[in-house]
Amino acid sequence: MTAFSTDAATGFPGVFHKPVHSPDDGGAAAAGDLGALPEWDLTDLYDGPQSDAVKGDLKRAKDEAETFEKTRKGRLAGYLAPGGDIGQLVAAIREYEELQELLGRLMSYASLLYSGQTTDPARAKFYGDVQEKVTAASVHLLFFELELNRVDDAAVEAGFADAGLAHYRPWIEDIRKEKPYQLEDDIERLFHEKSVTGAGAWNRLFDETMAGLSFQTEAGELGLEATLNLLQDPDEAKRKDAAEALAQTFSENLRTFTLITNTLSKDKEISDRWRGFGDVADSRHLANRVEPEVVAALVDAVTGAYPKLSHRYYAMKARWLGMDRLAHWDRNAPLPNTDRRKVSWDEASKTVLDAYGGFSPKMAEIADTFFKRNWIDAPVRPGKAPGAFSHPTVPSAHPYVLLNYQGRTRDVMTLAHELGHGVHQVLAAPQGALMAPTPLTLAETASVFGEMLTFQAMLKKAETPQLRKIMLAQKVEDMINTVVRQIAFYVFERRLHEARREGELTSDEIGRIWLEVQGESLGPAVALKEGYETYWTYIPHFIHVPFYVYAYAFGDCLVNSLYAVYEEAETGFQEKYFDMLKAGGTKHHSELLAPFGLDASDPAFWQKGLGVISRMIDELEGME
Repeated sequence: MTAFSTDAATGFPGVFHKPVHSPDDGGAAAAGDLGALPEWDLTDLYDGPQSDAVKGDLKRAKDEAETFEKTRKGRLAGYLAPGGDIGQLVAAIREYEELQELLGRLMSYASLLYSGQTTDPARAKFYGDVQEKVTAASVHLLFFELELNRVDDAAVEAGFADAGLAHYRPWIEDIRKEKPYQLEDDIERLFHEKSVTGAGAWNRLFDETMAGLSFQTEAGELGLEATLNLLQDPDEAKRKDAAEALAQTFSENLRTFTLITNTLSKDKEISDRWRGFGDVADSRHLANRVEPEVVAALVDAVTGAYPKLSHRYYAMKARWLGMDRLAHWDRNAPLPNTDRRKVSWDEASKTVLDAYGGFSPKMAEIADTFFKRNWIDAPVRPGKAPGAFSHPTVPSAHPYVLLNYQGRTRDVMTLAHELGHGVHQVLAAPQGALMAPTPLTLAETASVFGEMLTFQAMLKKAETPQLRKIMLAQKVEDMINTVVRQIAFYVFERRLHEARREGELTSDEIGRIWLEVQGESLGPAVALKEGYETYWTYIPHFIHVPFYVYAYAFGDCLVNSLYAVYEEAETGFQEKYFDMLKAGGTKHHSELLAPFGLDASDPAFWQKGLGVISRMIDELEGME
């Protein structure tokens, strides 16, 4: 449903991205090596959490939502009946859109403020208070989409003859896909109100628990980001030490994470059962506006390609590192002779903007705005949300990007990834609060395309075969992490949720599922050592947005095919690409890809995308 809710993603609608694993640099202490790192300016949303504007908008949201319900509820069918006033329905939709914008602005601000320091009690309280008030206000809006969906199909179709209503046709047709799964108004209201104390509360517990964890390493007591970063240290002893520190702390908190996972899985099963979803992932497919058979074709293609992708690459990497097998802490180890020079923030910014500009000056101009207007928060800080995301906020404002920048090449690629999202969100914003949001599968297209542009620009500058080899290997590893690893995550979630339907799972049972799936995906060249059975605990996607993860593989394979079209196109590609991004959520993936001659429903489509990765591995094998 569109009515603003924060029960699934702690206020971050569709913005949770891959955790950033970079080498440890001691966090803020090393910031000087990287130059001045930007911190975002949230005053474009509100001046501060105690500002009169926040208080006023919270009151206005409550009052206007109550008024909207009193004046519009029970009247929608009449607006579309013979002799009815369609103009009143159009006016109601516009009022509803304005309320979504208002609620979205409040929740976006609270979410972003909280993400900057999740361990701060004052910010946590503010976030929780705003979430409760936004949820309470949005309860009065729940009726609107439910009631609109109960209007006869023929009456709705006839109403599209009106230009004002026709403008909202993509949104109306989109929400009507939810019709078979919607419940009675009172039950929807109960689900909505209890989301704050149900799934939303468990999401928040996960975030605050994870942010508060510390890991005892030989380098000292570190947070999650810095400890994960050590898994890419050139010193095997440091990688092993970090891996064992991760396992130790995860094990100490296993009961909490197991309870969170069991509770949220059961909560989802209850919702799915009441709504009539059969498969554990059907609700995600619906939200993504992608057919289950398309996802199944993607999963089958990737799992079938494990031997020629991840299995083959990790066996080759073991040889490069002089090992019979890689331990799990060696999987992301740097290759011998890898340049460990830290990339300054200015250099990273220039690299990405130049790559974007090589594709289109317009794309670089939009991305540059993020730097000039402080829409990016880059430093590592204790308590800051891990990983990276681009939050679209609301169309009347602009996106904000969060990074944990530590100066590695992969951090540059993460910057390119999130700015891809940011450009997409800026271009889609004119569609308005109801039609700008994009399904996750297509949202990842712009981000991965931004990565690909940056990688190809950097690869062209490789001055030696050794440097080209290292860059290709890093890209292959990133693609394996984006495609193979994310599909393995999806398979893990499926097995976990299916098993949970039979009863509560113990930590050992979840760990066994994790090890089975990871073993299948990584292959015989990777040894999963003791402690790795706990590593499922820190993946935020499993908690915030179940089954989100296949969107990464969808986007990566799609971009591989899309980039091949770009390389072969003589003219016009950029215009088609921007038209795709501007569409926001107004078109199905089949409509958006048709101008490029691509069809995601064709199983051969996925083989093309995977073939790009395979050919890169072929080239690397030729360099041995």
